[in-house]
Amino acid sequence: MKKAILHYRAGPVLRRSLADHPPEGWKVVVIEEDDDATFESQIADADVLLHVLRPVSRKDMERAPKLKLIQKIGVGVDTIDLDAAAELGIGVSNMPGTNSNAVAELAIGLMLAVLRQISILDGATRAGNGWALPPERLERSGEIGGRTVGFLGFGEVPRRIAPALSALGAKLIYHDRSEHKGFGAEPCSLEEVIVKADILSLHLPLTDLTRHIIDAETIARMRDGAILINTARGGLVDEQALAEALTKGKLLGAGLDVFNEEPVRVGHPLLSLPNVVATPHVAWLTPETIMRSLNVAFENARRAIAGESLLNEIRPGRR
Repeated sequence: MKKAILHYRAGPVLRRSLADHPPEGWKVVVIEEDDDATFESQIADADVLLHVLRPVSRKDMERAPKLKLIQKIGVGVDTIDLDAAAELGIGVSNMPGTNSNAVAELAIGLMLAVLRQISILDGATRAGNGWALPPERLERSGEIGGRTVGFLGFGEVPRRIAPALSALGAKLIYHDRSEHKGFGAEPCSLEEVIVKADILSLHLPLTDLTRHIIDAETIARMRDGAILINTARGGLVDEQALAEALTKGKLLGAGLDVFNEEPVRVGHPLLSLPNVVATPHVAWLTPETIMRSLNVAFENARRAIAGESLLNEIRPGRR
């Protein structure tokens, strides 16, 4: 019997499913991501770590002499010490595509929530002030149709978003290392996307090159009244610069599922702004995503134990 740790605050339905119907030949231990004591004791004899968000350090790996695989449930591997994993002979894989539909849907939801000021309208309606909102407040709303949506990165998620936005009448542009045909989006330079987009949506990995790609200088070149959407990584954005731009009215609003430090702290400047719609890094998180992800994870776990090549293996220097 092999042992896998799911390092994640799983709900009761998933816990029951794993307990009642574990993958054949596997014992799955579910550990909350803030329960360090249990994690340190359980990782000692684990064969596989199913990793979500809590960073995996060299020290974690050194506590696990049997560990063969760190399987990212999702795409971003910036929370894993890849150099340490390579030195210790531990495979690392991610799973592009399994959560793309969920992330795409929330990205569209954030665009609509910011553009139509849904959180503000919801609060005013609940307080009995829905029809008493000042006209200038309602004039800040708008439609996706007729606007230019720009994507930084054009992987699986934006390629799923594009047809929906196109159907709503948006013009689509993107900047990516590769050209992608058949999605109704025009490839552009990085500068063109920044200066032309009414809605700028981020879909990049976090690397040394992309960290704070959205900073004060970049924001200054964006269109007045533009909207920023980030469902990728918080480190892509200089949050202080973003807060200033939102406060001064340079940007109309922002929809953020990710932050530089997570969980985002109470009192964070961005959370006090009415033109920010925030969610707690859950764009990827649906029951459907979890089940797809676990199917991929345990196929990779089987491969790791058997010494076979891994699906979507990540090596140092790759993201």
